[in-house]
Amino acid sequence: MNQYIVFKIGHDEYGVDISYIRIIERLMNITRVPKTPDYVKGVINLRGEVVPVISFRKLFGYNEIEYDDETRIIVLNFDDITAGIIVDSIDEVVSIDDGNIEGVGDIFGKYNKEYIFGIGKIEERLLILLDVKKILLNEQE
Repeated sequence: MNQYIVFKIGHDEYGVDISYIRIIERLMNITRVPKTPDYVKGVINLRGEVVPVISFRKLFGYNEIEYDDETRIIVLNFDDITAGIIVDSIDEVVSIDDGNIEGVGDIFGKYNKEYIFGIGKIEERLLILLDVKKILLNEQE
């Protein structure tokens, strides 16, 4: 059984394995970096470390919205790679048994599933589970 932090983009719920989360921060000053993809919002200074920040709204094709008091940056870490993702809000931490996770190959077929590794079932809710490794490794290319 793994624990996932649940966050929202619009009305959709996503989950990230808690073991990849370094810290969750309120929105802070983001410095734009020229000639980066539009989903890369820029970089932040996190206690002396420069960390790239990605807009999950842009990466997943949602319309941009104004940031508010609920907006957060989830700083993820895998191996030596660190990046922040901007999310609309943080909901909760949930535990999901592996038996309650469906693989995306069966569900999405040929559709883009690049950053998604499964769909978690929590009672009547469905949670889109993200593959942090693929998200962070893609940013290094």
